[in-house]
Amino acid sequence: MERDELECFLILAEELHFGRTADRMRLSRARVSQLVQRLERRVGAPLFTRTSRRVALTSLGRRLRADLEPHHRAIEAALERAAATARGIDTVLHVGFSNPLTGEIVMKATEALRLSHPGLAVEICEVPLADPYGQLRKGEFDVQVTELPVREKDLGEGPTLLAEDRVLAIGSAHPLAARSSVSLEDLAGVPLLTIAGQVPDYWLEHHVPARTPSGRPIARGPGVTNMQEALTLVAGGKGALLAPAHTATYYARPGVAYLPFADAEPTGYGLVWRAGDATGAVRTFAGAVREAARELARKDTRAVASAGRAAAPGG
Repeated sequence: MERDELECFLILAEELHFGRTADRMRLSRARVSQLVQRLERRVGAPLFTRTSRRVALTSLGRRLRADLEPHHRAIEAALERAAATARGIDTVLHVGFSNPLTGEIVMKATEALRLSHPGLAVEICEVPLADPYGQLRKGEFDVQVTELPVREKDLGEGPTLLAEDRVLAIGSAHPLAARSSVSLEDLAGVPLLTIAGQVPDYWLEHHVPARTPSGRPIARGPGVTNMQEALTLVAGGKGALLAPAHTATYYARPGVAYLPFADAEPTGYGLVWRAGDATGAVRTFAGAVREAARELARKDTRAVASAGRAAAPGG
């Protein structure tokens, strides 16, 4: 099996979509089809079923994927270790994470790097809610895993690694707390706690929208600088808070109810680094984070979007 056939098969087995596979491989759809057909001729049987609406693995395709993936990861890891040795990656990388879920991803990546790149030490620290990019800009972090989008000219942003649903944290005594779910239009009836600090306007609008989708105004509640402060105010009936779904697990507490949204877009997470400052260590960490996010997406029901094979930061 040639490497382009292997890569094409594994990516198509993950995406189950010829267009997305072509985009990730930077090939035409026709070339992707050729590679798949060549591999199927080599095997002697179909690996995918194709209709006008869907692509699916055959039972033989599922078995081949299960057999190939561990070896493919091992080959990629071996090549990366050799390249890391050649680049002389032997340093301390300071990594920021924005919440418990991204902290999980960072820790999984750190553990993997401890085995594959023992010369690369990773030190982690939480990103302040009230200053999402300040420590990165000052050089206190080399890279961080954080909420997207990021629209800062001096910062590089990677593709979405993982996404999860959003919930509304609201006082358990509020009438909305009796509901099984809420919509974005319901936000017109409750003030949202705002974020006090050095936060860009687009970032604040993502976390604390000023209007509902139909244009109704959403009142702003008190400003907060950290999650514990925010949930104390929520429990006291001072306002509600838009939050990612994992918050209900990590910050369960009396007086606070977490309601899923029926119509809110998921929160995405990705890597952010200083533009033009993606070192070999940062690129190595990016690869480990990508794999950790994919693993979490497969196992954790909170993760609702795929963790794709995102490109590592460029130079």
